[in-house]
Amino acid sequence: MRQLLDAQENNLSGFVTETQCPFCSVQCKMRVTKELPIPGSRRYSYSIEGMPNAASEGRLCVKGMNAHQHATSKDRLLQPLVKKNGQLVPSSWEEALTAIINNFQANSNEYGPDSIGVYGGGSLTNESAYLLGKFARVALKTKYVDYNGRFCMSAAASAGNKTFGIDRGLTCRLADIPLARCIILAGTNIAECQPTLMPYFTKAKENGAIIIVIDPRVTATAAIADIHLQIKPGTDAALANGMLKVLLDEKLIDEAFISQRTNGFAELVTHLSTIALDEVAALTGLDEAAIRNAAKAYGQAETGIIFTARGVEQQTDGHVAVRNFLNMVLATGKIGKPGCGYGAVTGQGNGQGGREHGQKSDQLPGYRNIEDEQDRSYVAKVWGIDPDELPRKGVSAYEMMELVHKKAIRSLFVMGSNPVVSNPNADLVEEGLKGLDFLVVADMFISETAQMADVVLPVTSYLENDGTLTNLEGRVLLRESTLKAPGETRHDWQILCQIAEGLGKKTYFPFETAEQIFEELRLASRGGLADYYGITYDRLRRDGGIYWPCTSTEEDGNQGMMFERAFAHSDGRAIFMPVASRLPQETPNDEFPLTMTNGRVLSHYLTGVQTRRSPSLAARNVENYLEIHPKTARKHRIVDGEWVEVTSRRGSFSVRSRITDKIREDTLFVPMHWGGIQNVNKATSPELDPNCKMPGFKTSTVSVHPLRLNI
Repeated sequence: MRQLLDAQENNLSGFVTETQCPFCSVQCKMRVTKELPIPGSRRYSYSIEGMPNAASEGRLCVKGMNAHQHATSKDRLLQPLVKKNGQLVPSSWEEALTAIINNFQANSNEYGPDSIGVYGGGSLTNESAYLLGKFARVALKTKYVDYNGRFCMSAAASAGNKTFGIDRGLTCRLADIPLARCIILAGTNIAECQPTLMPYFTKAKENGAIIIVIDPRVTATAAIADIHLQIKPGTDAALANGMLKVLLDEKLIDEAFISQRTNGFAELVTHLSTIALDEVAALTGLDEAAIRNAAKAYGQAETGIIFTARGVEQQTDGHVAVRNFLNMVLATGKIGKPGCGYGAVTGQGNGQGGREHGQKSDQLPGYRNIEDEQDRSYVAKVWGIDPDELPRKGVSAYEMMELVHKKAIRSLFVMGSNPVVSNPNADLVEEGLKGLDFLVVADMFISETAQMADVVLPVTSYLENDGTLTNLEGRVLLRESTLKAPGETRHDWQILCQIAEGLGKKTYFPFETAEQIFEELRLASRGGLADYYGITYDRLRRDGGIYWPCTSTEEDGNQGMMFERAFAHSDGRAIFMPVASRLPQETPNDEFPLTMTNGRVLSHYLTGVQTRRSPSLAARNVENYLEIHPKTARKHRIVDGEWVEVTSRRGSFSVRSRITDKIREDTLFVPMHWGGIQNVNKATSPELDPNCKMPGFKTSTVSVHPLRLNI
């Protein structure tokens, strides 16, 4: 192991590399330079410089500035591990791959190919995400493949598909934000989750924009708001109904746009006639006047953009809640022109591209439908198999965990994810994973999930792995590396090819470079909704980034504005949908009197597997915490900084209290970046949105009490 660490150090010695941040969906570009050793130490210093690209304009946040720390961490996995006598011990690649291949073959022979599940991640490159879906369906022949992006964008994606006929995170460009005269930020804390985007919003304010923030907390984003609607968690769909009611009553709608470019408005009008604004105010916990003022500000503005994120989407009615905000966009005609549009603020680095090319249970590359016979036939031809060989639709990420718990899935392959921390109802997930016949995890570190694995495979980091990623705008970017893989680490896609070869499927996985995979991805996506055919590595090197859809290499790839002339439905029209106002799936009672919501903090990313290995980032938030209002804390006899236990119908976790008046009295907030006893998802609800299978992370009812030693 010492030799492997030295090899990693030598690999990094004196390097200068241009890369992209591995974290959020902005995909900021940077230059990383390794400097001379720190005097009196073997430790090296690094200089990190932001570089201009179309999204971040040369900015970096604290995560990007310190991303190299996890890539150069001594905790990096540098060789395979195999579990023997209950302990993970170093092994050769031959031994690890042989164990995987033998187990997968044995499980498939005894229980059928669907006894194996594949679980991916939204931070994988497009090439690895594409190959993971192909690996599941061609090499393993299982229908059970999904990924952690199901918990990120699924509600907005399904709403966009139903409303517009296509899902892309932003229907406008980031450059349109300063042109908007009203911006609604619903359930998104951009200042902490995508901080390098904040200058777009401050520029909009300088230009006279009214910014409306919808959030139960007074976040750093809410601090810039002209109107802050401090809503009860889980009532966003009702709020949108109230705002739509005001838009209609005040005649702040675009009748020509509605008539010429939409369907279903009459049904929406009929529905809104049953809506009473005072009832919406009572349901949402807001003042009627505040709802009216916000709606009028958006309706009266010449231009406007609505952004949603997980606060709206991670609910069991997240799909229809987003659709109701899209109703507002359509009713005012604020789409398809400069300074207007809708955006779902993607969380993961490749949350957009990761769901377009086949690692989602119901999709094939190019956003094709796995149940559509023409789509199946096309992709099967690209892959060189018979369409009948393609498995049918599987289930969503959390439903896979339920099948693991029931032992319907007996072996699981996890790549780029940490499901025991990221899934709701985490105790059930942990119990299920422990009961697997065989668990394989490919990761950079020993995550909470990897600790339970039978085989752990070491993978390369963003500094060493080539590939494309698609940022929140739908702009495809190329990340290339000049560094060799440290130790015995291998690229994600290399691992998939090697396992496939061991399963006798080498002819379908002949790839020797990421670019070769992308060339097949181009063909597989051609003609689909997410058409990448016109994008090549050479074009990306030359142009810096290209928007999809890009159907030809002759297109300029800079058409970021969508729906200028028509929507993606066959008739070219967008679709309104009446949405009921309703309470969240769980409402407080005497046993569980508070509503708990969760989210992110500036210094951490996802389940913290990478950021908690960065000393600079970990030092900012060493441990998890619970935000609670002072009045609520007094009622429950909680003092600031003490450990508390939070309990729901599913389970309990323990964190430190943080008393603040920047949260509603009926609401608790807990970050999502920690595992173990600090894992908020031990208490979150596993109930799923029926449309997109998003869990209801944001509205779990809980009780809270102090943990005090009796001495």
